Amino acid sequence: MASVNERIKLVRKKMKERNIDIYYVPNEDDHLSDEYTAPYFRCKSFLSGFTGEYGCLIVTKGFAGLWTDGRYLTQAEKELEGTCITLMRLRQEGVPDPLDFLIQKTPKNGTLGFDGRVVSAESARKLSEALKEKNAKIRMNEDFAGEVWGKDRPHMPADKLYVLETKYTGEEASERIARVREEMKKKGADTLILTALEDPCWMLNIRGNDIECLPVAYAFAMVTRTKVFYYIDYEKISTEVKNHFAKNNINIRPYAMLAKDLETLRERVIWADLSTLNAALYARLDRSNTVLSEPSPILKMRAIKNRVEIRNNLNAHIKDGAAMVRFIRWVKETVAEGGMTEVSAQNYLYELRAQERDYIEPSFTTICAYQGNAAMMHYSATEENHAAVKPKGFLLVDSGGTYKDGTTDITRTIAVGKLTAEERRLYTKVLKGHLDLAMAKFLYGSCGNNLDILARRPLWDEAIDYQCGTGHGVGYVLSVHEGPQRVVWGKRGAVVLEPGMIVTDEPGVYLPDKLGIRIENELLVVSAVKNFYGQWMEFQNLTFCPYEIEAIEPSMLEEEELNFLNAYHKTVYETLSPYLDRKDKAWLKQVTKALKK
Repeated sequence: MASVNERIKLVRKKMKERNIDIYYVPNEDDHLSDEYTAPYFRCKSFLSGFTGEYGCLIVTKGFAGLWTDGRYLTQAEKELEGTCITLMRLRQEGVPDPLDFLIQKTPKNGTLGFDGRVVSAESARKLSEALKEKNAKIRMNEDFAGEVWGKDRPHMPADKLYVLETKYTGEEASERIARVREEMKKKGADTLILTALEDPCWMLNIRGNDIECLPVAYAFAMVTRTKVFYYIDYEKISTEVKNHFAKNNINIRPYAMLAKDLETLRERVIWADLSTLNAALYARLDRSNTVLSEPSPILKMRAIKNRVEIRNNLNAHIKDGAAMVRFIRWVKETVAEGGMTEVSAQNYLYELRAQERDYIEPSFTTICAYQGNAAMMHYSATEENHAAVKPKGFLLVDSGGTYKDGTTDITRTIAVGKLTAEERRLYTKVLKGHLDLAMAKFLYGSCGNNLDILARRPLWDEAIDYQCGTGHGVGYVLSVHEGPQRVVWGKRGAVVLEPGMIVTDEPGVYLPDKLGIRIENELLVVSAVKNFYGQWMEFQNLTFCPYEIEAIEPSMLEEEELNFLNAYHKTVYETLSPYLDRKDKAWLKQVTKALKK
């Protein structure tokens, strides 16, 4: 296989042949999924060698740059070492936004190239408008990555769909379609184009296997006032799904047919999120149409879980918590024997989850990172690249499961041996922020960016930060990372936290090549008291798993934090103990005992 530098050289050769001055390779697929994609679409990773799930590559005649954010910087530094590619640290001082860089570096009368199937209509419009001043052109039918990849490029996935029964979803597909049409009516929309992979799955109560750790299918959907069209490769439709679609009056169309069908729309009010509708499809729309560029109504619908989903989710977390208890006890009792590696540990956790009822798959690739490797927030241990786990310091394990009754995401930083005073102090600082967010009481109307400081404050007091958000939304048997709600400072967190939404609570400390500490639970937004001041809100913990009492300095905790911690540990024991054998139950009893100052 050609080296990274050789691949970039081949891209530049094609640029020269077609008079392209600057070439753009995003991370997305043709649905603009910005994180998890099928191997077929991993062009940025193929060309650059950077395997992180977020970022983009830009190539000019004399420069190649890889943009990614704080979650992946340490990983990117290692993976780009020795290549001709410069790491561009996104959102750091002096580093331009990728689109701004494209505009700036496209020469007057020059040409910008990209594959319009993986660039959003929104981005393409911004670029086109800005480049008019330079009389520059855009060519969006250039798939150089695919051409360089050639016959070795992975095929598009072809796994079968399956139906997620109403006992899990709490709503019939017909009810969800009716809710969607009601929102279309409010907006005056004739046609709704669903491009985000999760949206058709949620609306039609189906799931797929096209992307590892993400139970969706590569498919589009179009909803009109009277019909629903579902665009997918026919080979993915089982008899069960075909009957389900017939029952709900769903018209099945070939995946590639959406482009042609869009061309037939005339003088319609079309609701399409131009941040997830790709530029190639947008170009098929006739100018007589009016386009409402807003997020799909399903985005908020799936973010707010119904009672059945919440009940099921709790059940999934109980199963998941029991698996985690078995795993943590095994790690602690086995590590001193020698032979444990990051890979053997994560594989054992996969085995434990797979034993649980209604388990489907991991909700993401487990991050099992020992000591310095844990400083890479999205580190992934492999058979070729992993560390031995020794009986000292910390093992960070960020993992989760997708079950038919819910999706879990949990991080525990496990003491696998003797800890230093610094490790205990930093662990307790992270725990304080984690607890302070979990304890929050806030007025309805508050957003994630209003609460983010609660988790950061104990670390900010020491001029320490983590270069990522504090929490993300979690889907229901869908993506483990789901919007629109987030807990993050700045405009990205400006979404009202509604009852039924789920967010994670995961502050951390990351010291490059030294250690990483993260603690994560899922929190459900619920209504609390209502009084003269308005409706108060709070969080309900969905995650059941003990914290690392060996790493806690109780003297550093406020009385309220200590009481909350002890109450949580009491709940963990009472909830999980009926599902554990005698030894696991005895161990859990010991590690959830009340702490005192």
